[in-house]
Amino acid sequence: MDNDALLDAFLLHLKTERRLSGNTLAAYGADLRRFSVFLADRAVDARKFTRSDFLDHLTGLRDGGLSARSTARHVSTLRSFFRFLVREEVLAASPVSGVKAPRLGRPLPKYLTLSQVDRLLAAPDGHTPEGIRDRAMLAIMYASGLRASEVVTLRLENVDANAGFLYVLGKGGKERVVPVADVALTVLGEYIASARQTFLGKRFSSELFLSRRGKAITRQTLWNRIRRWALAAGIEQRISPHTMRHSFASHLLAGGADLRAVQAMLGHADIATTQIYTHVTPERLRDVHRRHHPRG
Repeated sequence: MDNDALLDAFLLHLKTERRLSGNTLAAYGADLRRFSVFLADRAVDARKFTRSDFLDHLTGLRDGGLSARSTARHVSTLRSFFRFLVREEVLAASPVSGVKAPRLGRPLPKYLTLSQVDRLLAAPDGHTPEGIRDRAMLAIMYASGLRASEVVTLRLENVDANAGFLYVLGKGGKERVVPVADVALTVLGEYIASARQTFLGKRFSSELFLSRRGKAITRQTLWNRIRRWALAAGIEQRISPHTMRHSFASHLLAGGADLRAVQAMLGHADIATTQIYTHVTPERLRDVHRRHHPRG
């Protein structure tokens, strides 16, 4: 097999066996294309790739201006690729085993304050179908901590309003159950009974959040609508769907929620990923100071 065939086989493995999401596959694909260019330029067979070749490749990435974070992801991709070749018995050992990626400082997640959340949730115009839909989307996102890809792929059958749960298909095709507060489900119910029917007209769809054309909204639309209402709410910092997810987790933990429970709600495979939300918020610091300092 030539290099392209090996790279294609690895991508197929990621898609069919590991069942990675489309966005994750796209990231892997970008890394593999970059690696393929290096192999072609150097006329190197991936099966004869050496640690020296790898160091030359990293040097080229750095000289080309690739950020430390992107380089770290690239290194991780190549580690996975060569582990795959070893597993498939194409190679006896990985030439990049033990190689360390650039060290990265992990930034604290950006989140909204409680007052900002209140302003954002109240911002959409409740007199238009788009505003009613957006109010429901924002309420559900803050109440559940869903990823953008999970929000835009929600279907009617994923909502169990009586039990107070959403059934979410997350990364890797893993399903999880996420509890949702009654207030958010009430707002969602208002959207389903009114604006959603307006978008549908005489059409039929099981998708939950619809565009004016009656089709599922896109991730880009979701980003744009959040940004629009953030500006309307006077929130100048640039926020995204993930800011809502960060706010959900941060506020739960600041309120005393169990870390394992938050991990399950977010759909994190590794609790270390959830631990980035255990930062102490300024509001929490002030509350602790007031309750415990003699002159608080």
